[in-house]
Amino acid sequence: QVHLVESGGGSVQAGASLRLSCVGEGPAFRGYTLGWFRQAPGKGREFVASISWIAGGIYYEDSVKGRFTISRDNFVNTAYLQMNSLKPEDTAVYYCAATAVSEKGIYESDYNYWGQGTQVTVSS
Repeated sequence: QVHLVESGGGSVQAGASLRLSCVGEGPAFRGYTLGWFRQAPGKGREFVASISWIAGGIYYEDSVKGRFTISRDNFVNTAYLQMNSLKPEDTAVYYCAATAVSEKGIYESDYNYWGQGTQVTVSS
């Protein structure tokens, strides 16, 4: 069982940066693909980025490529999402997720462990 806790959300203006963190409690992270998803008001949860347990396996949704960076530190069981050049359309609740069965982890159904979410609000 993996318990995930996100932090780092907030309210910022367009063009600003935020760094989200996801701390895992339970088994070591190194055997899991970690993902970030987001859900805007009135919309479904969508994939943002994932980082595989396999070195070099990093995937991004097209709209965040070049602006967001996902990383992980297995020694402290933490995943990060560095978000730069934020736009109002990035406003959403951001969720961290973990899976031991999918290497890419680009679908919501790939994951069986989820955090509670952290709100990101970007104003114009």
